[in-house]
Amino acid sequence: MSFFRLLARIDRYLLLLIAAVTLATVLPARGSGARVAEIAVFAAIGLLFFLYGVRLAPRAVIDGLLHWRLQSLVFSSTFVLFPLLGLVYTAAFSRWLDPTLSIGIMFVCVLPSTVQSSIAFTSIARGNVPAALCSASMSNLFGMVMTPLLVALLLSASGSGFSVSALEDIALQLLLPFVLGQAARPIIGGWVRRHERVTSMVDRGSILLVVYAAFSAGMVAGVWQQIDLLSLALVLLIDLLLLGTVLLVTTLGSRAAGFSKADEIAIVFCGSKKGLASGISMANILFPAHAVGLIVLPLMLFHQAQLFACATLAQRYARRAAAARGMDAALARPAAVPTTGRVVAAGYLATTGNQRRTATVPTGPHQFRPFENIS
Repeated sequence: MSFFRLLARIDRYLLLLIAAVTLATVLPARGSGARVAEIAVFAAIGLLFFLYGVRLAPRAVIDGLLHWRLQSLVFSSTFVLFPLLGLVYTAAFSRWLDPTLSIGIMFVCVLPSTVQSSIAFTSIARGNVPAALCSASMSNLFGMVMTPLLVALLLSASGSGFSVSALEDIALQLLLPFVLGQAARPIIGGWVRRHERVTSMVDRGSILLVVYAAFSAGMVAGVWQQIDLLSLALVLLIDLLLLGTVLLVTTLGSRAAGFSKADEIAIVFCGSKKGLASGISMANILFPAHAVGLIVLPLMLFHQAQLFACATLAQRYARRAAAARGMDAALARPAAVPTTGRVVAAGYLATTGNQRRTATVPTGPHQFRPFENIS
């Protein structure tokens, strides 16, 4: 595979994130520039969650609550299974894992799901898209409360720099813009829906700005001197273990609980995702500026891993669904039978010695219908 074909297979947004990290490495924001970047990040995060509020229909939350079994399983995967696995894996690799990277892995585990890719992959796989929309939306809504609480519970004693006062910043920078977005939804909701490309650019541009500011602070503080290639490989390994375990558990769990295939797909894709945008935004609020770049590094690696793995899985689900529809269509299609003469009845073959006799049946009013009694 050529270098350019390889680039084409890589998520373009990942390349932009790498470019932001490279820029922060070569030209970090210092002094007054760092102050300007801090103000810009504050405004970008507020705008990001304001748009979340505008886009989230209250009806989606109500519909999600009605499908409580599916939502409970996704919620348990996102905020119970992931943190438990994170504790197990970080403890297992603690001897070789940098403490700040360990905090970053645990931070990945307490984040909410992501809306856009959960819905996109569920749609590709022919799953229950309305359920995925409700589930991912509710995950993000609850995540604004659950993630800070889980960080306080699991990381406050680990030297991460988190303090409970950060909850006030969450309320100011995340919840307040979200509520204002909900209030403004009747006024500007239609415009936002018609200009999804613009809002997508705002989403991604905001995250690129936050990543640049976070990695700049890390460069100025000198935290990157602690990281080597072995540490990066170990973080990627743990991310893959987390993702693989959750995909397996959600798949088997949804089948054991008797969910339909469409619901299983929604559970698998919503229960295994972690939101890059909301995660980086929250990290910028919850942790010291100099540590944010290192803490979000496991999230950036996990984000790319989940895109590759879930794209492959979605295509596999889609192929199975297409094969099942083709089989149903073949069974439903009436057999082409001549109206006169005699026809060979498939399956009625008898062999005597070296001779093969083919049984025949008359056509007309009493013609043979091989699939007549198949439901």
